[in-house]
Parts: sequence; C-alpha cells; structure tokens
Amino acid sequence: MKFGHFDDQNKEYVITSPRTPLPWINYLGCENFFSLVSNTCGGYSFYKDAKLLRLTRYRYNNVPYDSNGHYYYIKDGDTIWNPGWMPSKTELDSYECRHGMGYSVFTGVKNGLMAQLTDFVPMGSTCEINKLTLKNTSDKKKDFSVFSYVEFCLWNAMDDMTNFQRNFSTGEVEIHVGGSQLFHKTEYRERRNHYAVYAVNASVDGFDTDRDSFLGAYGENSAPSVVVNDQSKNSVASGWAPVGSHHLKVALEPGEEKTYIFVLGYVENPVNEKWVGRAEDGIINRAPADALLARFDTTEKADAALAELKAYWDKLLGHFSISSSEEKLDRMVNVWHQYQCMVTFNMSRSASYFESGIGRGMGFRDSCQDLLGFVHLIPDRARERILDIAATQFEDGSAYHQYQPLTKKGNADIGSGFNDDPLWLIAAAAAYIKETGDYSILDESTPYDSDPSKATDFMEHLRRSFNYTINHLGPHGLPQIGRADWNDCLNLNCFSEEPGESFQTFGPSEGPNAESVFIAGMFVKYGKDYVKICRHKGLCDEADTAQKAIEQMEKTVMDAGWDGEWYLRAYDHYKHKIGSKECEDGKIFIEPQGFCVIAEIGKDEGLCLKAMQSVEKYLDTKYGIVLLQPPYHRYHVELGEISSYPPGYKENAGIFCHNNPWISIAETVIGRGNRAWQVYTRTCPAYIEDISEIHRTEPYVYSQMIAGKDAPNFGEAKNSWLTGTAAWTFLDVSQYILGIRPDYDGLIIDPCIPDTMDGFTAKRKFRGNTYHITVRNPAHVQKGVTKLIVDGATIDGNMIPAINGTGHDVTVEVTMG
Repeated sequence: MKFGHFDDQNKEYVITSPRTPLPWINYLGCENFFSLVSNTCGGYSFYKDAKLLRLTRYRYNNVPYDSNGHYYYIKDGDTIWNPGWMPSKTELDSYECRHGMGYSVFTGVKNGLMAQLTDFVPMGSTCEINKLTLKNTSDKKKDFSVFSYVEFCLWNAMDDMTNFQRNFSTGEVEIHVGGSQLFHKTEYRERRNHYAVYAVNASVDGFDTDRDSFLGAYGENSAPSVVVNDQSKNSVASGWAPVGSHHLKVALEPGEEKTYIFVLGYVENPVNEKWVGRAEDGIINRAPADALLARFDTTEKADAALAELKAYWDKLLGHFSISSSEEKLDRMVNVWHQYQCMVTFNMSRSASYFESGIGRGMGFRDSCQDLLGFVHLIPDRARERILDIAATQFEDGSAYHQYQPLTKKGNADIGSGFNDDPLWLIAAAAAYIKETGDYSILDESTPYDSDPSKATDFMEHLRRSFNYTINHLGPHGLPQIGRADWNDCLNLNCFSEEPGESFQTFGPSEGPNAESVFIAGMFVKYGKDYVKICRHKGLCDEADTAQKAIEQMEKTVMDAGWDGEWYLRAYDHYKHKIGSKECEDGKIFIEPQGFCVIAEIGKDEGLCLKAMQSVEKYLDTKYGIVLLQPPYHRYHVELGEISSYPPGYKENAGIFCHNNPWISIAETVIGRGNRAWQVYTRTCPAYIEDISEIHRTEPYVYSQMIAGKDAPNFGEAKNSWLTGTAAWTFLDVSQYILGIRPDYDGLIIDPCIPDTMDGFTAKRKFRGNTYHITVRNPAHVQKGVTKLIVDGATIDGNMIPAINGTGHDVTVEVTMG
C-alpha cells in the first residue's frame, strides 16, 4: 500500500494522506541552522547542536503522535483546521505534502479556502522561513483568522525537559512592532550571547507568548483557547512556558490570495554589560535580528532564497547521476541516496524522530562511515570533517565513541573502548585521498582530545590507528574487541561471578581477552589502504612492516576465524566461540561474512564463496538479510546487550540495513552481480514503496533496522534517516554494482550488474573533470570489462588514469564481457 508517490522531475516525494503509518519527515538546513519537519508539520529547530542550542520543543514518544511542531491554525467560521492536518486533525477537502531537497510544501483545502505552506532554511542564514499563501477558491468573500504557533525550548534540551524547578521561572520574552516580532531571550541573564526571534512581515491583530494563555490552562494544541475564541490575549510570558503566536485577520475576495512570510531565527551578538540585569530597558540588541528579518521580509525575497536553495541541490546532485532501464535505481542514485548521505553528514546520529538530539552527538565510527557517502559531493567539507573527527582521538589511537559537536568532548556515559573505531579513521582518510588525490591532508597538524598542546601531523593519527589494533591482540592473535566492535551490543568482556548476578566488565588492565573476527577483516581491508598511503609518503620500511602484519592477520583468520562454512564472529573472554556451528543460538553472523570477503581473506581458497553461500542459506529473508541466526532465545550475560532484545529485533536477528550492503559488495567481489542486485533491492526504499503499510517508515530513505523473520512484526522498519546504511548503500550501488570507483591513481570502471541489464550511462565528476560514461553489456554477463575506450583511445585494464588539469569533459565507453 502506498501513501504517496515520487515526483522525479521535481526531486520530491509527494505524500497524499496525512495518516502515514509513522510521521514521515524531512530535514531543512544545509549549514548551521536545522529543522526537522514531518508530513503534518511536526518537528523542531536548532542551531548547530540539537542538545545545547534547541530553539523549539519536541515531545518524543508523545500521544498522540508527533503533536509538537510549527503550526498555523485557520479559524474559518466555526471550523478550525491546519494546512498540514495536525494538530487539529480536521478532515480536509484535500491534502498534500511535498518533501523536497531541503524544503517541504504543505497544501490543504477546506471549505473553499486553500492554504499552502512552504517551509525551508535559506542558504547562509540562521533561520527557518515559513511562506504561507492563502487563496479563496470559493465564489464568496471570506473573512477568517490565522494563528501561528511555536513553543520555545529553553536552549539546553536536556535541562529543558528535566529541570522544572528552575525552568518554570526563567522564561522571558520581548514583543516589538506591535507583536509582529516576538523575541525569546530565556536565560539571557546568564550572559548567553544568543536569542530567538519569531516574526511575520505584516501588522498583526494580536499575539501571545505565554503557553497557558494561548492553549488554556488545561487546553490542548488541537483546539487552543485563543483559536477557539478567535481572539489573542496579548500575553507576555514571565517564567513558565514561552511560546510565539501571531494573530492575523484576513479578508479575501473570490479568487484573491495573500502571502505572509514568517521567520523563526537564531540571533547571536556580543553580550553588553549595560544590558545585563536591566529588564526594564530590554536586554535584546535587536540590530542583528533586524538585519536577518530584512533579508526575507517580502515574498520576492523568500522566493529568491528558495530558488537559491534548489539551485544548490541541483548543482550538488550533479556530481554523480545515471540513466538506466531501472527507474527506481535512477531515482535513488540520482536523488534520494545522496540526499540522505548529506543529511547524515549534517546530523551524524544526533537528531531524528528516533534520536532525541540529546544523547548521541557525533559518532567517531559513524561520522567516518558517513563520509564514504558524501566525500564526492563536498570534498572540502569532508576534509574538515576528517580532521575534526581525528582531533577527538586519544594519543594511544583510541577515541571517544561519541562527542558533542560544539564542545568536541566525548559522551561520558558512552566513553571509549570500541576497538573498531580507530580503523574507521583510515577508511575515511583513504576515501578522501582516492576522491581528491590530496595527500596534503596527511601533513595537517591535528591535536589529540582537542588539546592543541598535544598535536601531531594527521599521518601520525593514522599510524596510531593502525598500530592500536596491532597493540591489542588476543590469545588467538585476533584483534581484541574491547567494549564492542561495530556491533555495540556484542559485549564479550562481560562476566558474572555467579549465575543470576549482574554483569561487570573487564577493564583494560584485566585483559580483556575477547577477540573480533570482524575487526580482523577491517584490519586487512583498511590496512591495505594504510600500506599504500605509507608508500606514497616514502615510508617503505613502515609499509613493509604493515604488510607483514596484514598477511599474518589473514593467516590468523583462516586458522582461527574460519568455522568450516563461514567466518566466526568472535571469541569471548573465556575463549568460547561466537558465531559457530558449535553454538546453540547465534551460529552465524552477518558482519564477518561481509567484511572478510570484502577484504578477500581466503578468496583463492574458496572461503569467500562458501561464506556468501552460507549467508544466502541461513540469513536470507524476503525483506533483507538478518544479522544472525538462530536468534538468542534467552539472556546471555556473557554476551552483553545483544541478547536483551527479543528475537528478530535490532542486533538479535533483526535485519540491520547498515550491513546488508556489505554482503552486496562482497557478492561483487566474487562476481555475482545477480545476487548483489537482489541484496541491494530488498532494502532499497524505492523498491519496497508498495509495502509501506508493513515497512512503515519513509519510502524515500533508508532505515537502520527492519524486524527480522523471528519477530512478530516481520518487515517493520525503525530508526529512519540517520544510519550508516545511507553511505554504505550508496557506496555499494555507485562503486561496486555500477562499478565507478575512485582510486589513488584514477577512476576504476568495474561494473557488477545483473545479467538482465543491458547497461547504463553515468555522469561522474572526479578531481575537477566530468566523465561521461556509457556501459554496454551485449553478452549479458554479471561482471568483467573487455574494452575500455577513453576519448577514442583504448585503455588497458579497467582504470582511467587521473588527468592533469581540470575542466575536461571525458568520454568513456565500456564494454562488458
């Protein structure tokens, strides 16, 4: 069942029913100011940091769903309705939501009145624009009221929802221009150098800034007291909960329309001593706000800003595009894959409808993986991000697992000790160098733990990342897992003294002996990149030493990490096998099958093919590949959190979409294009749009998890948008299935496609030049390039050497066979 459709020409998803299975959201903002908006106008806004600089409130897990947002109420006679349906939930004569690239448009019609709300964050600004157009489509004059509404957050989102004894006494506002401009200045007395402004470019007939006055003391936002009575109270919040609401009385002749521009902005200015503590004079320096509002105070200015935003996305998405016989493939590759990758660049895992924006911040591992999906779009910002991530690393090569984007300090609750983290930094650096050819990043001075007094060149960070694994090997010679590897819930250094006791965790000084075959696969895969980087730097002895360590690790995996038909997952602290046919539950895991095959460990010995066959035999389902089988049916203290989930959910045999592309990529390594394609399409949103009532999350972006075959809700997704699935799947389809892959010395063309596909064309910008690529598959093979012609000249092999200079258009013809 569908709840909308793709509009490929306009790069939009059109939602035609407000009753989607879950709120379907979009992200507004490309730089520092961000808003999340659902298909019914729910959501919230923040500046840079969703925890520390939150402008508007959002109540997660609310009943009813998604009932906080930026709302516009229309009071037309006795009828109260919203353009986006919520929160009044009045039945509309027609409804439509269009989620586009950085903007959303909501159109509602009721009783001969059309309201269209265009919502976006302009480039180079710190505000959200709401353009509200009202049109009388009836044959009679209409007189009605419009009430805007936002609920301000008291900046620190965690404190805002917990510290009520303080926050119920700190709300302050200022009202200017007769109520057209509402300033939220909470805690300005603390010498904060920022405030929020909510304004409309028209004279108003009233305003409210106190929530109880607007809603009524026991009122609800579905029918606020002020709206029901069609009269604002001109309330001024003092303590309690500050809100922003404007009242506009509108008269429209038949066919007439009017447009209003509402601006919700973040404003920053230096604190002036004379303002502090003098509330009678006002403490807001309005000049920066006046300048911000003047940029968007007319419809023409707002329209120009929206056009600039659309042009930005058109240019960005022009870096990579394809045309094939597969309409769904084209729309995902050309638009939605890359759009989601850019959102993960901005958000990491911090703010979604499943992440509160309070706990996670930026992830070290997460952000390194996300970079794989956006480095081709914004290489300069990718460079900054890599160095930003590296600056949070510790001197021994380990890292904060997560850190706050403003403070660059780690999450104390999560800490460090995830032993895969250091190797992801090598993966990110290699991806950047392959894309740009810019080795100068290796010479950048980069601190440890954000301490400038502890700085080395970035190359030293990579060295310590590589050596961290070498310096942390377990009894079998495999990498120690630490607190966990990629699978945060597989905590194999847990123990209890007696059955039934709560578990403890071994500290570094006590061991820990648990080992990860997955990290071993990572070490081999990204160790090969480290060797190439060393050789480019002229560090031949170091490269040779690293190569020997890699070869030894390959041998160790084949000796101690192979279970006969698939790769083991790990050994726990007691040297018991995890992910083995000897286990009662959890006999086979997805992660090592994917990464050990990507690393080509045992490929010549046939191990890679056997592992992929085992994945297909034991882990395959119609909705994707589950993480493990069989699921854990009881809690295992020695395994940690993984067995705390019911069978079929999350790490306990859920379909973790993040590592499904590892299997698809692995299938291309052994040349099985049909199987790689099957794995890709089973979790690809455009290919499962028709089962939206089962899948439930947005049909235009990936989710982190789909309930596995052992779950009652098999096929139901959770945790959409902010997931490494976005980057990994784009990497899979662009670089391995389509096979257009940047490398250190040029651009590799190595498609691995289903044998039913005749070929495709692609445009790929690479190091300042544009490659126009035509791939033909006359023999209908799955993999293999028999001819590569570049600008009329035949090239040996399948790599196009990097071109000196920029601005070239390069014609590439590829024949598979």
